Amino acid sequence: MFNKPVLLVIAHGSRDPRHAATVHALVRRVRSLRPDVRVETGFLDFNIPSVQGVLESLAAEGVRDVVALPLLLTRAFHAKADIPAVLRDAPPQLRIRQAEVLGPSPLLLAALERRLYEAGLTPADKSSTGVVLASAGSTDPEAIAVIAEIAREWRHTGWCAVRPAFASASLPRTQDAVRELRALGCARVAVAPYVLAPGFLPDRIARGAAEADVLADVLGPAPEVARLLLERYDAAGVPVLAAVGA
Repeated sequence: MFNKPVLLVIAHGSRDPRHAATVHALVRRVRSLRPDVRVETGFLDFNIPSVQGVLESLAAEGVRDVVALPLLLTRAFHAKADIPAVLRDAPPQLRIRQAEVLGPSPLLLAALERRLYEAGLTPADKSSTGVVLASAGSTDPEAIAVIAEIAREWRHTGWCAVRPAFASASLPRTQDAVRELRALGCARVAVAPYVLAPGFLPDRIARGAAEADVLADVLGPAPEVARLLLERYDAAGVPVLAAVGA
């Protein structure tokens, strides 16, 4: 039925059941967009199936080509270390290419705006609304710099101001960015979580948004995110002949 490489979506995993439910909802949307592509899901931790388990099952079925797509918004530790390590341990008959992480992308900005509008804002509100771009946070300087650059880029689309914030590892926190935007004189303040699924850190973002006027939902299975997964899959192309584990 499928004559293209399998798309293996690799999610971090969480003890929070909302996380896996959201990942599966996103994968269902991807499948609906491209019924010609087999899409599987594997988790690095906490949830099943594991990435290694999925890879072993695919190899046992006789699958040869896999595009492994990190369900990550920045290229930090998991994309640079964890996922390549798991893929190196894959069955040797699999030819695997690791796709790029999702961010940055104009499609993610579109998804962020979708979530803000769903939360009650309208395009007419942009010039008077300050937005906190609230991410999970990272100890990786490259990832932090990417978030800051996204905030600068997003500001130029018409918002009163945009400030990055982080739920862990880096500063400022969401509540501090909300107060900064108030001090700047923005008529309203909105928090846009730059995270894919609910969990511990997204909940921390939500608590930090207590003084904001608007709190958007996580990106989740937004249509733009599903389209982006397929863009990354297509860009990865057919895997090279040398397997990742070779």
